[in-house]
Amino acid sequence: MTLLALGGACEFYDLFLTAYVAPGLVSSGIFAAATPTMFSVNGVGFFVFCTFAGMFVGCMGFGFIADRFGRRSIFIFSLAWYSVASAAMAFQNTAEGVDLWRFLAGIGVGLEQVTIDTFLPEIVPPRTRGKAFAFCQSIQFSAVPLVALLGWLLVPRQPWGMAGWRWVTLTGSAGALLVWWLRRGLPESPRWLALHGRMAEADKILSRIEESVARDIALPLPALQPALETERRASTFAELFRPPYRRRTSVMSVFNLLQTIAFYGFGSWVPTLLIAKGIRVTTSLEYAFLIAIANPAGPLLGIWIADRMERKWQIVSAGAAIGVFMFLFARQANAIAVISFGVLVTLANNWMSFAFHNYQGEIFPTRVRGRAVGFVYAWSRLSAAFAGLLIGFFLKEGGAAGVALFIAGAMAIMIAVIGRFGPRTRHLALEEISR
Repeated sequence: MTLLALGGACEFYDLFLTAYVAPGLVSSGIFAAATPTMFSVNGVGFFVFCTFAGMFVGCMGFGFIADRFGRRSIFIFSLAWYSVASAAMAFQNTAEGVDLWRFLAGIGVGLEQVTIDTFLPEIVPPRTRGKAFAFCQSIQFSAVPLVALLGWLLVPRQPWGMAGWRWVTLTGSAGALLVWWLRRGLPESPRWLALHGRMAEADKILSRIEESVARDIALPLPALQPALETERRASTFAELFRPPYRRRTSVMSVFNLLQTIAFYGFGSWVPTLLIAKGIRVTTSLEYAFLIAIANPAGPLLGIWIADRMERKWQIVSAGAAIGVFMFLFARQANAIAVISFGVLVTLANNWMSFAFHNYQGEIFPTRVRGRAVGFVYAWSRLSAAFAGLLIGFFLKEGGAAGVALFIAGAMAIMIAVIGRFGPRTRHLALEEISR
């Protein structure tokens, strides 16, 4: 679980990198603070667009690799890709060069969370899946205050004659390379091995897990439960749009189109939103760091409810909290109030995040899980790409209040879709959910 989470930390670092290097890219003259159109290549909005457009291509175009070649292979490939592309971006001197390598880095890092959502449900018991995802995301979200701290300390400066935003980018590239090295010993998913007829390998991994658990609990292992996923046929995109998975595919695609408007609409624009409220660049980065500190705490606080409350209602409750707290954040002028409501928005986003990553992984069967998660999650990357442009528009036209109304509207539609059509999954084995 820790090795999986460390890979996700690289994705979260990269996602929030956008927010904290953007002021540096503007101050260095590579990007402009205001551009004629939303699609100007030297605008922050287009930089955000390139990030998520790359992730969309990675999820939609390569998510099936985890089903065809195994969960582990996608880890090795995606982290190496991201590390090289991110390092290349750090040495670009034109808006076109930064945008291109940002897009390519997004392809690599976009596969990370897909594989975690695919792999983790396959190795965790039904009654603790919620806690497992909350634990993993607490590690992943630790990358957010790290990138915020580095942005605050480095972006306004030029250590050893090199712009601070380049140092922040290179740190992410080096971290991904380290995680790639650590992950070489990660085992393959026993469920995936079994479905592909590699029973001896699956049994060897399971035996090692069982021996470890028996030592940890110092008790006999519980009785075996039969695994009913026996179909070994290859998955196809068409299967996602046939019963019983058609509704689930549609619900999670719509959900992912909407959830990123809140999650990245706030997280990726925090410094810029603060600047729009009249706070200067250096102070906005300081405030953004203080808000970002809350990120690892959100999933840790959520552990106590992760398996006590039905997953779909956790998502609904978190969406409602985001809408309310975002509206209150936009109306504050006092520093303490701004930071406090910023923290509350962050905690609500964290709650929604670990709940839905669990949810979208557990509602599809093993043979198609990687393809399905990649497909539905890809829509979040597409919407985030355009959300960045739309938030830039609403920020220009209505300030922070305009952005808050946009986010609240997206959350209202998301709540209606999940609340009405989302299936129940709490405490159910993957085989039961698949049927």
